[in-house]
Amino acid sequence: MAETKITRRAFVGGSLAASALAALAACGQKKAATTGSGSAAADNPTATGNTLVFYINDPVAIDPYNLQESEGAQVGQILFDSLVDWDFEKNEWAYAAAESHTVSEDGLTYTFTLKDATFHNGDKVDAASFKRGWERLLDSKMKTPGEIGYHLAPVAGYQDMVDGKATELSGVKAVDEKTLEVTLSAPMGDFMAVLCHPGLAPVPKAAVDDPDSFLLAPIGNGPFKMDGKWESGQYIDVVKFDDYYGDAPKIDGVHFSIQKDPDTAFREFEAGNIDFCQIPTGRLKENAKKYGEAEDGYTVTPKHQALFGSEMSTYYLACNLKDETIANKDLRHAISLAINRQNIVDTLFEGKRTPATCIFPPLIDSDSSNAWKYCPAEPDVEQAKKIIADAGLEGTEVTLNYNSGGGHEDIMSIVQSDLEAVGLKVTQSAQEWAAYLDSLTNGNFQLGRLGWIADYPTMDNFIYPNFFSTADNNYSKYNNPELDAATEAARQIQDETERKAKYREINQMAGEDLPIIPIMWYSHVHIGSERVKTLFYDPQGKADLDKAELNA
Repeated sequence: MAETKITRRAFVGGSLAASALAALAACGQKKAATTGSGSAAADNPTATGNTLVFYINDPVAIDPYNLQESEGAQVGQILFDSLVDWDFEKNEWAYAAAESHTVSEDGLTYTFTLKDATFHNGDKVDAASFKRGWERLLDSKMKTPGEIGYHLAPVAGYQDMVDGKATELSGVKAVDEKTLEVTLSAPMGDFMAVLCHPGLAPVPKAAVDDPDSFLLAPIGNGPFKMDGKWESGQYIDVVKFDDYYGDAPKIDGVHFSIQKDPDTAFREFEAGNIDFCQIPTGRLKENAKKYGEAEDGYTVTPKHQALFGSEMSTYYLACNLKDETIANKDLRHAISLAINRQNIVDTLFEGKRTPATCIFPPLIDSDSSNAWKYCPAEPDVEQAKKIIADAGLEGTEVTLNYNSGGGHEDIMSIVQSDLEAVGLKVTQSAQEWAAYLDSLTNGNFQLGRLGWIADYPTMDNFIYPNFFSTADNNYSKYNNPELDAATEAARQIQDETERKAKYREINQMAGEDLPIIPIMWYSHVHIGSERVKTLFYDPQGKADLDKAELNA
């Protein structure tokens, strides 16, 4: 998933954000919360008492059809429940909207029985609502087509919808009100994990009857419901849904405070106006000492309020292979060898993050064989210089493209210095997030900063979206038929050990071609206020807000 941070498709965008993007979307109502300074509690009546105030960047979308990044997914995942969800305590999927399921002997047909539940408007959650929700991900007639349809690639009929040959997803059938049948085009060992994505949620008929309203005030089936509509650049308010079929939330609601950048949000935190946000670069150890570190790295409790747990996310440079300069593999090898990853994490993140030596974060797969030849933690300056000299690349001009804010300028400045030290000429180009995302989509970049947060914790979720030739998130436009074929084969392997071994081979194919250049693996750099009694912020960068508690 991109990150605004980039998500949830691309995980890191605005501040670091989950699949390329720590920052992508938002929504809300009531009196506008302040965007720079001032008291959220004073400016918004819901930001008091038993309501948690949670910082996000402005999302790209909070409608499930386009939950492509971390900020939108943060909101969407508490408004909607998919069939299953990932249980990080047990490290396996768990039922959510589904009550049970069966799988055919050939591994192609999954039949789900749904729990009795209603949407926030009182409509029944039925099998047809899941079919409707999934087909919206692939509907080319949406005013703004979604970016997460690739999650449905394993389902029969996917390509026909993508190609405009069908208006329905043939592999999804509402057998009756409570029975949903899903047929795959080929077996997929990780399919239940795929179904954990919050975008694969049901939607009521209102989503197609009034899509414009639904974009700003989605009607879900989750533990919280919208309180008003998304006020872009200001806030999104949600309150607990009293008729939720599961365990009721322990807080009354969440005020998502949309701030222009993490530094502004932290100032609001220090003023007592925000309960959860990021810690600014250069102030990690200071605040760890002041507020105490969480014992597990992920759970805010009193006196243990700073979180530094490892994330399932990678910060990287996407290499535009359609660009004549960047298409030179020798140049990409030299660039990657020249970058001092250890210096970046030590200087800017006080050692709280880790140099990335491949696409897989250790929480996804920690096998030592995963490291890429041209992606060392410490730079190999002499080898980089030799490659540049041998290939006649001295003085080659390259541009570092990135979204402004969130500390990316500091990272890119170190990268620029590293590349200039081996004989390249480097410029920087920063854009506001939405404009930057357009540049990535349109191929108007050379080396584009992104982040990827796991949509679900599988190796496939790092390989397929970033490297498969037709995947939406393949901003590099990487096309390796051998890798495509190997990925399709790996998806069908049912034995987990065998499947992981195949993905490690695929990882090395990508490591040789370097369509992306990994920089670092993320860790949380977040903090909760003294009002928070308990709040779990998972390795995917999603807060367990339905289980959060505030001190009285």
